Amino acid sequence: MIRIAKMSETKLALSDAGLPSFTAMPVLGRGKGHGDLEKAESSDPELRALISEIPRLKSKRMITLVVTDEKKELAVETIIKANQTGKSGDGRIFILEAYNSVRVRTGETGDITLD
Repeated sequence: MIRIAKMSETKLALSDAGLPSFTAMPVLGRGKGHGDLEKAESSDPELRALISEIPRLKSKRMITLVVTDEKKELAVETIIKANQTGKSGDGRIFILEAYNSVRVRTGETGDITLD
């Protein structure tokens, strides 16, 4: 999950790293923090209380990238490098095991379908 504003930078970074194939879709979500509170630092206490009671969903982009085990660390490092600002909301990477892959056009299976 990444910031929408980082999508172009992420796409270019992945392509430059030799990982051009992925799927991206718009999603809504929130973390455990209250990002809206940061904007209301100087606001009155009543406004801050209202914002903290109504957590808002934020627009993000979810990238699905399936790579071989050998390319896993490269993918993670590339995404972090393109998205890390040091601020809340930089994103999250989930690493899941894919048991197999099938190329529909040819019927091929396994790692060969990921290149």
